[in-house]
Amino acid sequence: MSTQRYSVTPHPIETLLTWVKSGEIAIPEIQRPFVWEATKVRNLLDSLYQGYPVGYLIAWRNPNVKLKDGTTSTGKRILIDGQQRVTALMASLLGVEVLNEDYETVQIRIAFNPQEESFEVANPAIRKNVAWLPDVASVFNPATSVFQLVSDYCQANQSCSQDKIFKVIEKLRGIIHNHVGIIELAEDLDIDTVTEIFIRVNSAGSPLSQADFAMSKIAVNETYGGNLLRKAIDYFCHLAVAPDFISKIKKNDLAFVGSDFFDKMKWIADVNDDIYDPTYTDMLRVAFTSEFGRGKLQDLVALLSGRNFETKQFEDAIAEDSFARLKNGILAFVNKTHFDRITMILRSAGFITSGLIGGRNAVNFAYIIYLRGRAEKVPPAELESLVRRWFVMSMLRGRYSGSPESTFDFDIRQISSRGLVNYVESVIPNELPDSFWTGMLPQFMDTSSINSPYFLCYQAAQVKLGDKGFLSRDITVTDLLLNRADIHHVYPRQHLKGMGLSRGTYNQIANYVVAQSEINIAIGSKAPAVYFAELGEQCNGGAKKYGGITTKDDLAANLVTNCIPVSMLEGEIPDFNVFLEERRKLMALKIKTWFETL
Repeated sequence: MSTQRYSVTPHPIETLLTWVKSGEIAIPEIQRPFVWEATKVRNLLDSLYQGYPVGYLIAWRNPNVKLKDGTTSTGKRILIDGQQRVTALMASLLGVEVLNEDYETVQIRIAFNPQEESFEVANPAIRKNVAWLPDVASVFNPATSVFQLVSDYCQANQSCSQDKIFKVIEKLRGIIHNHVGIIELAEDLDIDTVTEIFIRVNSAGSPLSQADFAMSKIAVNETYGGNLLRKAIDYFCHLAVAPDFISKIKKNDLAFVGSDFFDKMKWIADVNDDIYDPTYTDMLRVAFTSEFGRGKLQDLVALLSGRNFETKQFEDAIAEDSFARLKNGILAFVNKTHFDRITMILRSAGFITSGLIGGRNAVNFAYIIYLRGRAEKVPPAELESLVRRWFVMSMLRGRYSGSPESTFDFDIRQISSRGLVNYVESVIPNELPDSFWTGMLPQFMDTSSINSPYFLCYQAAQVKLGDKGFLSRDITVTDLLLNRADIHHVYPRQHLKGMGLSRGTYNQIANYVVAQSEINIAIGSKAPAVYFAELGEQCNGGAKKYGGITTKDDLAANLVTNCIPVSMLEGEIPDFNVFLEERRKLMALKIKTWFETL
């Protein structure tokens, strides 16, 4: 027989709001942007007014932790499902200000029409209309006289009956006595189980993860500065994509501006580089893994709760130490020198635009390797090479695309036990043996995905090796990628479609080259036999139809750098499938040549 690991108790909304104000229940969303649209808040109030159910809330009390004096402390309840609903009630009924998605402090004002008994989001027209009470929060304000409120309303709306309006207002005020069921999870549930519950109960809405739970744990902690740490993480991510946001921080959050974090991260507002714009999940992964030597974020949740992995008990000293170490990890992540170096290393490998960056977790672990390498005092030049090669290897092999947490955990534990240099130098040859370049990689390149790691790495290789664009005399692939160049089909798409080939066939990455738009347009839908013959004429004094190359030697060199069989210049135009097979091999060898320079 299964055992129920939770209890269900109905509580009046008034009691729930009192608990939130007193800190008995912690709502992380109060410290992060409120993502509900105002119309959803309106609908929530209307459901309560109509007496409809609004769903259950799920709470879990933090584990009891052992304090330094030997006593235990009962932690706050964390609301793991229903945060947005409760925040909406706090904002609309009590007038509590919330942070919007721009991190601006705003009030959500919901208007009420007593005659129609309807709710609407307040706007200038409603505020001018005497039939509406422009903000329901005024109805719930303890200082409000209901008698005076009804009298004033009826004076402005003289056709209304005071008795009727009074009953409607009392019905409105009564919604705080409506009961909401709180599902309280058993206190003895372990962290892993609560994390799994957290993810499952939220899966019907916005997908949530262990990183979300970790952020909730951080946000509700005030003892060890978790609430401030949470802001640092959110603010840095926001500034990376919206630098102007710094003025709002300076205006609206003076406490954060005066903290240790602001001076150490404000530089990001002056950066226009988008090669690596981290999310809070990225920051947590890098900071936690590099600092703690662990790769699973559920372990971070446990450590922040004070879990002793040996005794299975929860200790205040472990929680305190974990928050301190996580802060160190976040400060290392946002350090300007560190961040500049990791982006410089990526760029130096040929990944000069964000469009060339594949899986984000490959970048995250590259950053972890960089931070661990600095801690192990690996010489800078050697460390840069290690990071570049590991990053490319992990892209080509999809190392972190399946189960990133398990692989993160395995790799960091091996690095911790064997040392960074030893481990990296042993893994790369095993992952990229000679047979990979000549056998496996050409097979992997049998794909039509323009965002496949193989085509991204091929373009980075062309950047690093200084290649010219297809049929370009002077314009490099670097120039073209930085200016959003065309990806051209060697065997034109319309030509292949006319032959009855499918999209997945004519869009093979082995049919792609980086080219100037004018060259792409000039070729149009011409068959390769036609435009290659015209290229031959161009190199014999004929009209310059395709770029500025005028000698066969230069043209042959351009074809080689773009992995096109030179024999095509002599009129040997292979069958399309034969061309694809040959070009995949040439592209794989270029990637190998590039990798050996990293």
